[in-house]
Amino acid sequence: MKNNDVLRRIRYILDLSDKKMIKIFSLGDMTVSRELVSGYLKKDDDDDFQNLKDVELAMFLNGLISDMRGEKEGDKPVPEKKLTSNIVFRKLNIAFSLKAEDVIEVLELADFKIGKHELSAFFRKPTHKNYRECKSQILRNYLNGLQKKFRE
Repeated sequence: MKNNDVLRRIRYILDLSDKKMIKIFSLGDMTVSRELVSGYLKKDDDDDFQNLKDVELAMFLNGLISDMRGEKEGDKPVPEKKLTSNIVFRKLNIAFSLKAEDVIEVLELADFKIGKHELSAFFRKPTHKNYRECKSQILRNYLNGLQKKFRE
């Protein structure tokens, strides 16, 4: 999934205003203007479209975690320069405080069935023998499930 699509979906799921999004970016140590946020949210073929880089989405997700769960004491997390669907999936789980059973339930809302062991493979280190790459389809279904859970 494209970073801009993930950002648009999170905005819709949580019904975030531009002002709130700017605050979330700032919690992730990124200063953005309203125009830049608007550019991130535009469709790809719009002239004002701004491509959201991996590190920028990582900063937003770190800010989202801080906003939804409270700021953690100590050093702020270092945003990843390269994001994978696995990392986005994990950060969203942290932000929404979801346990494995909750994630399975959210995926079922999007008519996607997955077992607990299969799910845990997405959250392992890439070097682990049971690690499994999270495909865009799974992340898309997860975001659809979150939308059904929080917006419908």
